Amino acid sequence: MHPLLKTNILLRSIFICLLLFVLSGCWDRVEINDLAIVTGMGIDKTDEGDIELSVQIANPKAMASSGSSSGGQSDGETTVVNTVKGKTIFDARSKLQEGLSRQFFEGHNRVIFISKELAEDGIKKHVDFFARFPSPRLRANVFIVDSKASDILKVPSDFELNSAEVARELAKLKIGLNITTKDLLQQLANESGSIALPIITAEENPTGKKGLRLSGSAIFKKDKMVGQIDSALTRGVLWIRDKIEMSSVTLEPDNTEGYISFELLRSSTELIPTIKDGKWKMIVNITTEDDVVENETNLDILDPKITNKLEKQLERKVKERIQDTLDYVQKELEADIFGFGEAFHHKFPKQWEKEKDKWEEKFPKLEVEIIGEAYIRRPGRSNIPQEEQKKE
Repeated sequence: MHPLLKTNILLRSIFICLLLFVLSGCWDRVEINDLAIVTGMGIDKTDEGDIELSVQIANPKAMASSGSSSGGQSDGETTVVNTVKGKTIFDARSKLQEGLSRQFFEGHNRVIFISKELAEDGIKKHVDFFARFPSPRLRANVFIVDSKASDILKVPSDFELNSAEVARELAKLKIGLNITTKDLLQQLANESGSIALPIITAEENPTGKKGLRLSGSAIFKKDKMVGQIDSALTRGVLWIRDKIEMSSVTLEPDNTEGYISFELLRSSTELIPTIKDGKWKMIVNITTEDDVVENETNLDILDPKITNKLEKQLERKVKERIQDTLDYVQKELEADIFGFGEAFHHKFPKQWEKEKDKWEEKFPKLEVEIIGEAYIRRPGRSNIPQEEQKKE
């Protein structure tokens, strides 16, 4: 055999042997039975100014029983909530780990609940943990709660496995703000320094059971909560930020008895910043397309003249909602949660560089013009007016 061929075979053999060492097994594996899988986290502020960390941990025994027993009944709670105090989030987490027989794992964490009291004191230093520590997922949804965050984690659920899953599903519906940890970190670094986070509350239903409900949004300036807005004003924020996906408008047409309800089909919003003769102005250009889902009147919606009048009235209604939001958030709270500052920065970088330090003073006085266009696309399955239906 040729010497070069022998050398080649020898080198290949050595390489294969080295691969066997590398692929010999998962030497650092952690069995799932050794993990405490965190599904939700809550942060409260103690009377002493420390952090109270609450974690919702999956109970594998109850979850297995729920999935296998007849009728889906469980022998116990699907999650357990543990709470401990600490100087920082990681300090509290370390103390929690001392009392657990399983290793913490935040890779499946769904939500982060932050109490209003803590939010008013500032959240940036606490959010640093979720940005820096590698275990928590950046896709976890963030909520502000009026009560203690630990109490929200304990609210039972009829349809989902736990309260964290309920909150996550509510965020996915996009009837309010849908903010993840990643979104929050980006907003904290934006030009305006103002952010908005959804508020979630625990309310009793007619049967006496508690359930979670989205209740507007919390408004922040420089990472501190300065106020809140209700669900109607929150939808105004979504309109301006081009994030609206679910909306309904009910009108009482002029000179007609009864109401007509519309459901949003699609919408688009364009922010157009302008600077003319040193005067800054923002144009909010909104186009909305809606379907008729209920008609209590005797109006024939297929009549082009009637449709045109309804579209004009729908435009006014949408503009009124947005103006109400601007009047409160811009004039009262003086917080740019709409992204106006970023829009000016992108279009006029040189002017922005000179004025960005004065934006907090400039924003409340900024002229905002709302331009709206509404189109009625479909009259619904029935296009017969109410009066004609009664005759039939």
